[in-house]
Amino acid sequence: MYVHQLKDWPSFTWDTQAIHVRLCEVRHRQGRILGLMSSAGFKMQENTVLDTLTLDVTKSSEIEGVKLNTDQVRSSIARRLGIEIAGAVPADRNVDGVVEMMLDATQSYTHDLTSDRLYDWHAALFPTGRSGMHKITVAAWRTPGSWPNASCFRGDGKREGAF
Repeated sequence: MYVHQLKDWPSFTWDTQAIHVRLCEVRHRQGRILGLMSSAGFKMQENTVLDTLTLDVTKSSEIEGVKLNTDQVRSSIARRLGIEIAGAVPADRNVDGVVEMMLDATQSYTHDLTSDRLYDWHAALFPTGRSGMHKITVAAWRTPGSWPNASCFRGDGKREGAF
């Protein structure tokens, strides 16, 4: 089930008590990793950041059923972060769009998640206004019939969920 298929979408709720213990564990482990990384040399830190971001982008895309070329993802991230790497390869526009969106999401996480920001991400992911061979609504809320999979709408025309 996708998040947009949940009954209360897009009104998210959570039980703070249920996630508090796990979140504390994660923050503790994160602090230990950051402490270890601070003793490593700059080049090792840079490579670790590049490796981690490359894995984040490729694995996040795989969740959606999209297999990105790891070398292109790594090169695109390095270029955007100003990191020089040997064997950099050109990345296609789809890879660059995903990288641009993921870097904004992960590095600007303190910024509000506004409609405009979501629209910017969507425009980065679909720069041609198409998803494959199908024309789609880009950088705006979708309406019935404005994307290839119109089955997201129930028979009564109400949205079950879509970007």
